[in-house]
Amino acid sequence: MCIYMKRAIELAKIAFNLGEVPVGAVIVKKSTGEIIGEGYNLRETEKNALAHAEIIAINNACNTLGGWRLPDCALYVTLEPCPMCCGAIINARIDDVYFGAYDYKSGSALSVQNMFEYPYNHKPNITIGIMQQECSEILSDFFRELRKHQKKFK
Repeated sequence: MCIYMKRAIELAKIAFNLGEVPVGAVIVKKSTGEIIGEGYNLRETEKNALAHAEIIAINNACNTLGGWRLPDCALYVTLEPCPMCCGAIINARIDDVYFGAYDYKSGSALSVQNMFEYPYNHKPNITIGIMQQECSEILSDFFRELRKHQKKFK
């Protein structure tokens, strides 16, 4: 399990180096252990509100499997998914969601709301706090650097 979150953290570091909020996501085919989709935030780079790590990983996994359903799959993501990403998780029928850091401002798997508890047609299993410290630290480091950079230009 941790090898997949470690990979998600590596992807988050790529986003960090691009000046993106450092979130990484990995989708694994559970029966084989194969990574079938990966993504990291690219909203600023692509100037696209949809370019979240989870959405990119889901798109890649759908392309890999050749369909929009992702049965027998697990998502590992460094930050709790937002409402849009939770909706995509539900629609893709992902079985399991593992996230590292909580998102107290827009997390919709637990923090602000739990979209997976609503009566939608699919309810993934959620496991929280996987490598939470490492996932939280990269986000803290990013926002500390961002604030430092912004102070220079005030």
